[in-house]
Amino acid sequence: MSRAAKLTLAGSSLFAIATVAFVHYAQQSEKAAMHAGVLRDMEQQRIKKERQLDFEMQRALEEEYRKVQHVHDGGGLEVAEKRPS
Repeated sequence: MSRAAKLTLAGSSLFAIATVAFVHYAQQSEKAAMHAGVLRDMEQQRIKKERQLDFEMQRALEEEYRKVQHVHDGGGLEVAEKRPS
Protein backbone atom coordinates (compact mmCIF):
# COMPACT_ATOMS: atom_id res chain seq x y z
CA MET A 1 0.00 0.00 0.00
CA SER A 2 1.41 3.39 -0.92
CA ARG A 3 2.06 6.13 1.58
CA ALA A 4 -0.69 8.35 0.09
CA ALA A 5 -3.22 5.53 0.40
CA LYS A 6 -2.26 4.95 4.04
CA LEU A 7 -2.63 8.67 4.82
CA THR A 8 -5.99 8.80 3.05
CA LEU A 9 -7.23 5.76 4.95
CA ALA A 10 -5.99 7.17 8.27
CA GLY A 11 -7.49 10.59 7.55
CA SER A 12 -10.89 9.27 6.54
CA SER A 13 -10.94 6.88 9.53
CA LEU A 14 -10.07 9.73 11.88
CA PHE A 15 -12.78 11.89 10.28
CA ALA A 16 -15.37 9.11 10.70
CA ILE A 17 -14.43 8.56 14.37
CA ALA A 18 -14.57 12.32 15.03
CA THR A 19 -17.99 12.54 13.35
CA VAL A 20 -19.39 9.69 15.46
CA ALA A 21 -17.96 11.25 18.64
CA PHE A 22 -19.42 14.66 17.78
CA VAL A 23 -22.87 13.23 17.02
CA HIS A 24 -22.81 11.28 20.28
CA TYR A 25 -21.84 14.41 22.23
CA ALA A 26 -24.53 16.47 20.47
CA GLN A 27 -27.21 13.89 21.31
CA GLN A 28 -26.16 13.77 24.95
CA SER A 29 -26.17 17.56 25.31
CA GLU A 30 -29.57 17.80 23.59
CA LYS A 31 -30.98 15.14 25.93
CA ALA A 32 -29.62 17.03 28.95
CA ALA A 33 -31.12 20.30 27.69
CA MET A 34 -34.51 18.65 27.19
CA HIS A 35 -34.39 17.18 30.70
CA ALA A 36 -33.50 20.59 32.13
CA GLY A 37 -36.53 22.03 30.32
CA VAL A 38 -38.79 19.43 31.91
CA LEU A 39 -37.38 20.24 35.36
CA ARG A 40 -37.85 23.96 34.73
CA ASP A 41 -41.47 23.40 33.66
CA MET A 42 -42.16 21.31 36.76
CA GLU A 43 -40.73 24.06 38.97
CA GLN A 44 -42.84 26.69 37.21
CA GLN A 45 -45.96 24.57 37.71
CA ARG A 46 -45.10 24.14 41.41
CA ILE A 47 -44.67 27.89 41.84
CA LYS A 48 -47.91 28.59 39.96
CA LYS A 49 -49.81 26.14 42.16
CA GLU A 50 -48.25 27.67 45.29
CA ARG A 51 -49.28 31.16 44.17
CA GLN A 52 -52.80 29.96 43.38
CA LEU A 53 -53.14 28.42 46.85
CA ASP A 54 -51.85 31.64 48.42
CA PHE A 55 -54.34 33.65 46.36
CA GLU A 56 -57.21 31.40 47.46
CA MET A 57 -56.13 31.72 51.10
CA GLN A 58 -56.02 35.52 50.76
CA ARG A 59 -59.46 35.46 49.12
CA ALA A 60 -60.86 33.44 52.04
CA LEU A 61 -59.32 35.88 54.54
CA GLU A 62 -60.80 38.79 52.61
CA GLU A 63 -64.25 37.19 52.72
CA GLU A 64 -63.88 36.58 56.45
CA TYR A 65 -62.81 40.18 57.08
CA ARG A 66 -65.65 41.55 54.94
CA LYS A 67 -68.11 39.84 57.28
CA VAL A 68 -66.69 41.85 60.18
CA GLN A 69 -65.85 45.13 58.44
CA HIS A 70 -67.58 47.41 55.94
CA VAL A 71 -65.37 48.46 53.06
CA HIS A 72 -65.92 51.73 51.15
CA ASP A 73 -65.02 52.10 47.50
CA GLY A 74 -62.49 54.77 48.49
CA GLY A 75 -60.30 52.12 50.03
CA GLY A 76 -60.78 53.14 53.65
CA LEU A 77 -62.10 50.69 56.23
CA GLU A 78 -65.06 51.40 58.44
CA VAL A 79 -65.56 49.26 61.53
CA ALA A 80 -69.00 47.61 61.75
CA GLU A 81 -69.45 48.49 65.42
CA LYS A 82 -68.45 51.71 67.12
CA ARG A 83 -66.79 51.17 70.45
CA PRO A 84 -67.44 53.58 73.29
CA SER A 85 -64.42 55.63 74.34
